[in-house]
Amino acid sequence: MHSHPHYSRQAIDELCHRYPLLNPLMALTPVTWFNPERQPLERALKGVALTADDVADAAARLGRFAAYFRTVFADTRALNGILESPVQAIPAMQHALDQQLNGSLAGTLLLKRDDLLPISGSIKARGGIYEVLHHAEKLALKAGLLHLNDDYARLDSDEFRTFFGRYSVAVGSTGNLGLSIGIISAKLGFQVSVHMSADAREWKKALLRSHGVKVVEYQSDYSVAVAEGRAQAQSDPYCHFVDDENSVQLFLGYAVAGLRLKAQLEQQGIRVDKEHPLFVYLPCGVGGGPGGVAFGLKLAFGDAVHCVFAEPTHSPCMLLGVYTGLHDAISVQDLGIDNLTAADGLAVGRPSGFVGRVMAPMLDGFYTLPDEQMLNLLGLLARQENMFLEPSALAGMPGPWRVENEDQGYRERMGLTPARLARAHHLVWATGGGMVPEDEMTKYLNTSCK
Repeated sequence: MHSHPHYSRQAIDELCHRYPLLNPLMALTPVTWFNPERQPLERALKGVALTADDVADAAARLGRFAAYFRTVFADTRALNGILESPVQAIPAMQHALDQQLNGSLAGTLLLKRDDLLPISGSIKARGGIYEVLHHAEKLALKAGLLHLNDDYARLDSDEFRTFFGRYSVAVGSTGNLGLSIGIISAKLGFQVSVHMSADAREWKKALLRSHGVKVVEYQSDYSVAVAEGRAQAQSDPYCHFVDDENSVQLFLGYAVAGLRLKAQLEQQGIRVDKEHPLFVYLPCGVGGGPGGVAFGLKLAFGDAVHCVFAEPTHSPCMLLGVYTGLHDAISVQDLGIDNLTAADGLAVGRPSGFVGRVMAPMLDGFYTLPDEQMLNLLGLLARQENMFLEPSALAGMPGPWRVENEDQGYRERMGLTPARLARAHHLVWATGGGMVPEDEMTKYLNTSCK
């Protein structure tokens, strides 16, 4: 467990005095904060041990496993075993949001459809699946069962399933990471247990159990599920714990998205440079997914990409950690914020210290939004574009208008002139929703229309 101070009333008052944004944060008022410490990429990378070579290595490993994916997951065949999702413009949604948010967005609104990622229908299919592959490959290479130049379709055999069956994988999750880890681990043959927090959806637990995954349920929140999973794994040398709070492999799996997005935008004739900025809006829970993706984006596009994280008003953990510089030494609960949100994937009270420290100088800003807005946006997107996401995947949608309407001197500081903004692309990262059962989606849509 984290041994972090429990903040006294006086300590909180002093923090609020030093960091005035904490007052509206505690009042659950939506806030927008642009990061005055954002550095040019070269400087921001100075303290980071990870490099473009590490991301290229991860991309190559995913390439080696493509043959295996094609063999065992029918939904990966269309893209030849590469786990990737489309990017598309959403003009009807852009027009509707202009009306709803009283602005007219100068650039173009795009949606990155990670809800359509194969195997597990969310952004977690990038990092979660990647980490399990990294572990499986390492074990198989070490045992001499596999060689780097083999056809990895070989992994779909009783020999490999028996071998992996001697090992187990564990993870703590609010849902989507557990789905990706559970499905791929079980398919390879690992024994797998997913430690689920109280806010995890019932259908996600049921889906995991249908794949033969052991689901361990907790009445408390995400941090406890992770801590318990970690503790159980530590006592078992054959168990690999996927540590959402600290994992470098998860982070690198997500980061591959940057290279791939670059290729996708080039294919669509979309330029990204100083005169044609790219803004990317990423929903944020503990920070691993958006942090890894943003890292990959920075390596791909340098200072021409601007990354903004979006969090629920009830779970603004990464904003809290980066804004105060306290990172994982403070939780939203320390401020009396309840960490209860309909955006189950974002229901995290304490951010990843690893991600916060690496990414703080690279991130342009953060904002929070209420659950009602996410649910309303879910309904709006369904009506305007006939696309169906889960609530957390809508968190990035108001981001472009937060940039347009900011009064913190951010656009000026970044040289974002009206001419440059007119040529900008605003990409909302839709993090999940592809696996949501129809009756659940109907409930979301009904809530959004009220």
